[in-house]
Amino acid sequence: MRRFLQAFMPGVIKPLHILWNELIGFFFAVFAIFIFGSLAKGIYDYKGDQSSFFRLVMLGIAFLVMSAYGLQSYFKARKIGKS
Repeated sequence: MRRFLQAFMPGVIKPLHILWNELIGFFFAVFAIFIFGSLAKGIYDYKGDQSSFFRLVMLGIAFLVMSAYGLQSYFKARKIGKS
């Protein structure tokens, strides 16, 4: 039984790990797209006051973070797939 699990488990765990990273990357990318929509609307409605500027900065940071995590997760899945 132990020999069977040692031979069988890497063939199951690796694809699940790849799938997990791809799904997480997809969700972060979707969040980034929604944030980008809010960011574009905020830029269009920018009034020049401090609260509008702060909102744009925070949306920009959130967009960058979500995009970075999405790309990082996707590239990690590719790296796992190649190994």
